Amino acid sequence: MPTSLSLADRIDAILPQTQCTKCGYDGCRPYAQAIAQGQAPINRCPPGGQEGIEALAALLSTAPLPLDTSCGEHMALQLAVIDESHCIGCTLCIQACPVDAIIGANKQMHTVLPELCTGCDLCVEPCPVDCITMVPAPYAWTQERADAARTHHLQRQKRLSGLHHEPSGLAARTLSNKAPVATSSDPEARKKAIADALARARARRQTT
Repeated sequence: MPTSLSLADRIDAILPQTQCTKCGYDGCRPYAQAIAQGQAPINRCPPGGQEGIEALAALLSTAPLPLDTSCGEHMALQLAVIDESHCIGCTLCIQACPVDAIIGANKQMHTVLPELCTGCDLCVEPCPVDCITMVPAPYAWTQERADAARTHHLQRQKRLSGLHHEPSGLAARTLSNKAPVATSSDPEARKKAIADALARARARRQTT
């Protein structure tokens, strides 16, 4: 690793780049910067697990710590899968994905590109019809996949910054095709849109 890299760069190179935010920071880079500045411990990354903690400890010449399980448990890579027959096309999962691994459009079926998915599971909670599940990946997370995920995340941040002059953080994961369900300023209209979408999904379920 080039010695000209900053400490934050070297820490970021060790982190798995799943961009899952389980560490409490909005992605791997902010967490790396916090560690470099002495503002965060090295044991808050469940995807990196104990191996990642030990690599960070070696880099920083400090003692390794056990994983802080309040951030989550370390587990093998999982991938998001959308039950496309029940997808209502709300785009909320697309807005939540930190690496643009979900494709689709408003009121159209969405699907996950497994080769881009980092297993962060950020798409699961926003889904109003619970049609997204996490399944074991048929492969392990590699450095090549981590590097690609970093690139996709940075490209997404750049695009969002150009489209919307707002932070691309936890509360502002948005795309150019913002869903009316997510952006309506009228709470009652938002509730009605979700209720209508749920009704359509239930109707589809009854016929399948």
